[in-house]
Amino acid sequence: MAWAGTGHHAGDAVGSAFVSPSVHALRGATTFDIDEPEHVAERVVELVTAMFERNGIVDGDVISVIFTATDDLRSTFPATAARRVGLDDVPLLCARELDIDGSLPRCIRVLMHISVNQDRSALRHTYLHDARALRDDLPE
Repeated sequence: MAWAGTGHHAGDAVGSAFVSPSVHALRGATTFDIDEPEHVAERVVELVTAMFERNGIVDGDVISVIFTATDDLRSTFPATAARRVGLDDVPLLCARELDIDGSLPRCIRVLMHISVNQDRSALRHTYLHDARALRDDLPE
C-alpha cells in the first residue's frame, strides 16, 4: 500500500535518496450505543479501520495505541477488538477517560502512534458517530 499523499512506504528509496519515516500521533474517537462486547468491538474495528484507510497506513506502521473509555464501558477491552484488524504484535493499552461533568458518554478515544512518510498536517484524525461532536472543526 502506498502512503497517502507521497506514494512511498517507510524506508523506500526515492531516486537515490532514502525517505525516512517520521513518528506522529493520530487521534480518533467513536461512541457505542449499548455496552455489549460485540457491539463495542464493531465500533472499535470500524474506527481503527477508518483511521488506517483515511491515512493510507497499515498495521506495520503502528508503533503503539492507547485507548481510553468512559466509565460506562464495562463489557470488554477496546484493545481486544483492535486485535481483529491485525494489531496482534502492537503494544495496546486501555485506560479510563476522566469523568468530567457534561462530557460525552459511551465514548472510546484512541491515540495511535505511527511511523509514516507524511507531514503531520496531512494526517486525518477520525471521529465517528456521536464523537464527531468532539472535533467539529475537522473535515469528514
